[in-house]
Amino acid sequence: MGYDKATVTTHGWRVTVCTILDEGLGFPMHVIEHQLDHAVKDANGRAHNRTSHLPQRRRMMQAWADYLDALRAAPGEVVATDKARTT
Repeated sequence: MGYDKATVTTHGWRVTVCTILDEGLGFPMHVIEHQLDHAVKDANGRAHNRTSHLPQRRRMMQAWADYLDALRAAPGEVVATDKARTT
């Protein structure tokens, strides 16, 4: 994309995606964290359950793809988010 490492980092992209999915598209943080493969520990101390929340994660990734398509279709314009997609 042409950004150098001093301008944008991998972690910076992850934070941006997490914020948009949470605040913009209204997905629950535990679903986002599972998709980003962060260590999500439950009361028993388990982490990285990769099969958790698959239906919600599929809907979330489709919403993310739709969001990116909307950005591509209208460069330079503000793209509205729809929190109703999380159900």
